[in-house]
Amino acid sequence: MGEKIDTRAIGLDTGLALIKWLTGAENLHYGLWDGLELSAGNLRQAQDAYTDKLFGQLPAGRLRILDIGGGAGETARKLIALGHTVEIVVPSAYLAGRCRANAPQAVVHECRFEDFTGQGPFDLCLFSESFQYMPMEFSLPRCLQLLAPGGQILIADCFRTEAYLGRDVHGPKPGGGHKLAAFHGALAGQPLQLAHEEDITESVAPSITLEQQFFNVLGLGVTRCQQEIRRAKPRIYWLLSRVLRLVLSEKRSRNLMSRLADTTRTAEEFCHYNRYLILRLQPR
Repeated sequence: MGEKIDTRAIGLDTGLALIKWLTGAENLHYGLWDGLELSAGNLRQAQDAYTDKLFGQLPAGRLRILDIGGGAGETARKLIALGHTVEIVVPSAYLAGRCRANAPQAVVHECRFEDFTGQGPFDLCLFSESFQYMPMEFSLPRCLQLLAPGGQILIADCFRTEAYLGRDVHGPKPGGGHKLAAFHGALAGQPLQLAHEEDITESVAPSITLEQQFFNVLGLGVTRCQQEIRRAKPRIYWLLSRVLRLVLSEKRSRNLMSRLADTTRTAEEFCHYNRYLILRLQPR
């Protein structure tokens, strides 16, 4: 039996290519839409506004920064341009390659944060939409070990509200991350205190609507092609259907078509189930 097809890697590669074609940069994060019309043409401006908001929480001076889960290296590139020294931790070989291309002056560690062996010290540990993918009982204590005296942890990410009762109850919903209550519980168990907390949920939420609009455009094209092939070339339609069943399981195929046709994945739904926070932590 052949190896399993890595649909997640395919989606990541395709998504990065699309974002770069649309905006000229490989930003994987949300946009900040205050004062902007929601359109694909404004996505780059919204993502730049998000970065400006994030960088507004950087401590003063030139910093040694550990960018944990650094995406394609766009944030690291901008930090280096400001005079900071940056090391990136990223587990994907593809993303590590993009980090080296986009931020050649950064040191790139191709590994999970759990396997990171760097010693620091760092003035800042940065999680830009990566905190949700790591166990809090590991990430917070590990950052404390890596911080220089006076160092800080900066987190910008989604947290689930108590309204979200899990996939078994609500199914997949936009956003994600740790339960907000669980985060505060984990924080209370560490020698850390909140130096800054800012809720930007409503400002980033339109990104979800824009993303779903894009999927709906794709869905319209797929549906129309499917209908026309079925009408004009029924034998070819049967063959393509057989090939699709070999590539994707029935469940994955159903989920994909549901995503392409979904109309409930909106900014309002995102705000109901999530809080998007910028958090700056410092040792007590």
